[in-house]
Amino acid sequence: MITTTVEAAAAPPATTSARPGPRGPVVARRAPADDVPGGRLHSVDGVRFLAALGVVVYHYTALWSTVWGEDPGDRFPTVGPAVMYLSVAPELFFVVSGFVVLWTAWGRSVPQIVASRLARLYPAYWAALAATSVLLLVIWPAGKRITLGEVAVNATLLQEALGVRNVDGVYWTLYAELRFYLLVAVFAAVGITRRRVVAVAALWPVAAVVVERLGWDGVAELLISRYAPFFAAGMLLFLVYRDGHTRPLWALIGVNTVLAVATNLPVKAHELRTATAFEPVTWLLAGALVACVAAVALVALTPVRRLSWRHLATLGAITYPLYLVHQFWGWWVIAHLSPYVPTPVALLAAVALALVLALAIHRLVEVRVNGRARRQLEASLTRAASALRHAAHRARGQGAGDDLLPERGRGGRVEEHGRPDVARAVVETRDGRRAADATRAGRVPERQGQPAHVHDVGALADRQGAQARADEAHLAGRLPQE
Repeated sequence: MITTTVEAAAAPPATTSARPGPRGPVVARRAPADDVPGGRLHSVDGVRFLAALGVVVYHYTALWSTVWGEDPGDRFPTVGPAVMYLSVAPELFFVVSGFVVLWTAWGRSVPQIVASRLARLYPAYWAALAATSVLLLVIWPAGKRITLGEVAVNATLLQEALGVRNVDGVYWTLYAELRFYLLVAVFAAVGITRRRVVAVAALWPVAAVVVERLGWDGVAELLISRYAPFFAAGMLLFLVYRDGHTRPLWALIGVNTVLAVATNLPVKAHELRTATAFEPVTWLLAGALVACVAAVALVALTPVRRLSWRHLATLGAITYPLYLVHQFWGWWVIAHLSPYVPTPVALLAAVALALVLALAIHRLVEVRVNGRARRQLEASLTRAASALRHAAHRARGQGAGDDLLPERGRGGRVEEHGRPDVARAVVETRDGRRAADATRAGRVPERQGQPAHVHDVGALADRQGAQARADEAHLAGRLPQE
């Protein structure tokens, strides 16, 4: 599930002319925000909301449950077989995430990226986890038997890695997103460039599939083996959006799309046979997986991207909390209303409650908490990164001479920390240099230990120069060797 606001936070500067290159004219890059209203892709907001709504409808009408009092296949014999293909919406989220997370990470530091992602991911998640836990522990225990221990582990978002059940089944996508954010942070630490993005998008999904086939489960999990092609396709679509259409980019997008279908189609078909009462048609399911990539290309690379309906931003903003909170609260409504009201009324009531809860989480949590949490996290992580760099710098022995220099405190007083003998040597060496410079300029400074009546300028300069060289040699002997 993508948890990103779609804004041009890291857009490269726009240029307006072409320049000659070694292989002909190179068209200047346009900033991604140049031709979209307010630097925001409202069209991506719209497709994200539609995908989340598709997940809601799929869970309420096709996914197996007992809330309707009968099998969903009997309650929705016509709608269910069509709605089950909306189960690929999470894969669409992964494509959008590849596109938008790369966009917002470009040109930012690792602390900025990590703070932005964590502040976006966790507050709404914790609020939704709390709401669902209250429902299942207090209000409706029959919905699912969970424990406080499971809730506590779920709060870390590492429950899958720790072998603990998800309190709500939809949380599985967040673990995939969390791993992708980690990979992007590592990528940013190395340095994000166009050439490296192409290399990563070409090699990462293939490597992930290979290590999975070799049975290296830990590495395959880290590399998000099953969903890597979707993330990579989104990253490549962003390069097309940023730099323009090229055949190599589209070829790589095609390769990743084919790889995504090949690795996901058999598993997805099995999941649908197990989780629903319907039999998926193979070619329709394959088409739905391809549509995940095609939909992002449509809303980001065609004139649709200029859509400027401001309410799409609001719908995009509640997409994440809607995804998080809809399943059990909607089922609770259906379980209590379906025996007494027509099916469409119960269904609409469930959707309405999910939307209200999503809007509440957005307004009461995300709007109030996310920005402040991001700033505080960024400041803390920046300080930590600076301290680590300084420690590594000292450990390598670089800048040791600077560490030995005296610090000037308040009022210009020289503070000698740690090694006063070395600090005095440095001060004396500097005094010797100043004296030699002054001698060349034709004047003799009065220096502590030198009589004011000394007029032999040449002798004084020789003595001070010799002293400076001796002090430098003495100091050099004290410096740690690399």
